Amino acid sequence: MELESEVKKTSEKVEVLDVDQEISNYSTWLERKSFRIVLISTFSALAIVLGYLLAYIPNIELFTLTIFLSGFILGKRDGMIIGFLSSFIFCFFNPLGASPLPLLAFQLTHYSITGLIGALTSDLFQKKISFESNDDLYKLSVMFIFGVIGALITSSFQILSSLVEVLSYFGTLDEYLPYFLTGLIFTAIHIIGNTLGFIFILPGLIQLIKKMLY
Repeated sequence: MELESEVKKTSEKVEVLDVDQEISNYSTWLERKSFRIVLISTFSALAIVLGYLLAYIPNIELFTLTIFLSGFILGKRDGMIIGFLSSFIFCFFNPLGASPLPLLAFQLTHYSITGLIGALTSDLFQKKISFESNDDLYKLSVMFIFGVIGALITSSFQILSSLVEVLSYFGTLDEYLPYFLTGLIFTAIHIIGNTLGFIFILPGLIQLIKKMLY
């Protein structure tokens, strides 16, 4: 009997903790469709503006980070919508010239997936790391996770976009390695820049927006 009562008490405590966590991660604002539309528009506009502002600085950008952030805050569907809309406008009306159709198709897919990855990361934090809206994200473990994700997203973009460009221009993979190595310095700058952004900028933005919404 004593064992059963202890088990019941433990299960009740777990349920209370789960309910408390759900409450802390619940926002009445995000339940309003009109407000979500405003946030989708805001995140999309922010990504585009930041993209244009940094367009003339080689491989330094906050475009990827903003799309990832939108998915982290708004979830899978809205993160993918923001990734698609913002990348379409920025890449098609790029001040350095519109992307060729094969590259544009890849960019739309990549940035849509980036928004999705942001949402999946948020789900991981809430379920596995017990992340709450008022938690401090400037922890080594969290910063490490963000850094790895930022590096992987950027590395995959550089590798695959170069592949698409080579196939579009040359129609063969024979020129891929020389083409990729030619821009290796800029690739490294892009990866390092985004990794540092995900480590040092992203946690603060998430905390700030979470406090505003929750």
